[in-house]
Amino acid sequence: MNRPLILLILIVVSSCSTLFKKKNERVLARVYDNYLYESELKGVVAAGTAAKDSLVLTRSFIDSWVRQKLILHQAQNNLTDSEMDFTKQLEDYKNSLTVYAYENTLVRQKLDTLVTEEETQNYYDANQQSFLLKDNIVQMQYVKLPMKSSIIKQMKKLMSSGDPDDKNRLAGLCEKHAEDYFLDSENWLLFNDVLKQVPIKTYNQEEFLKNHREFEYQDSMYVYLVRLKDFKIKESVSPLNLEKQRIRDIIRNKRKIDLIYRMQEAIYSEAQKKNVIEIY
Repeated sequence: MNRPLILLILIVVSSCSTLFKKKNERVLARVYDNYLYESELKGVVAAGTAAKDSLVLTRSFIDSWVRQKLILHQAQNNLTDSEMDFTKQLEDYKNSLTVYAYENTLVRQKLDTLVTEEETQNYYDANQQSFLLKDNIVQMQYVKLPMKSSIIKQMKKLMSSGDPDDKNRLAGLCEKHAEDYFLDSENWLLFNDVLKQVPIKTYNQEEFLKNHREFEYQDSMYVYLVRLKDFKIKESVSPLNLEKQRIRDIIRNKRKIDLIYRMQEAIYSEAQKKNVIEIY
């Protein structure tokens, strides 16, 4: 924050007679015996922020600080000593943080994060009812061309071909001539997202998907070519390749829980052997 801006803020929030309460420190605000110093603004305004925005952010910070100190003062004057005794809560919080830090260190050092394809497949096979689709999904190719394009027929032929060379030619033509396209038919897409790109009018998505494999749509400016490779209807089982990351996360989390549980049991068992536990 530049010096002229700081001086402007000081004029707004404080009189000259209260600017020096600490040696070499400027006071920006006071609430009873609490003082807000210029150094406490560090980090409030990012470098490069416009002067006008800097002033707004700084004033907002000062106002929040003042309000908090006022409420704190009010609370301290109206609560009893016992009501302000947070010793137990602080001790419990410290203990929780200590245990959490130890568990995280243990997990970092000991947890096996590698999940094999076999483990992923086995979990998927055993828990398919946990992977039911909430929306219709499709595998497809899609090309959007200008209405007057001279390669529409060629594009349709290439999209229907399974020849690797034709796939390469299709990609090259799309790069040069298509307004928009999607050729990765191995990936699954939400059909609702497709409808945002292609002007398909349907009141029953399921019936439409069951009865269309290759289709063409037009509007006033473009031709939309779509080749549907596969689809899954909502409430059916989601494909494995859509769920792999989720399954791996689940397996890792289960391992984490098990690792922490075994650590706790080992510590308890060792303490029993050493006879350091007494329950009265």
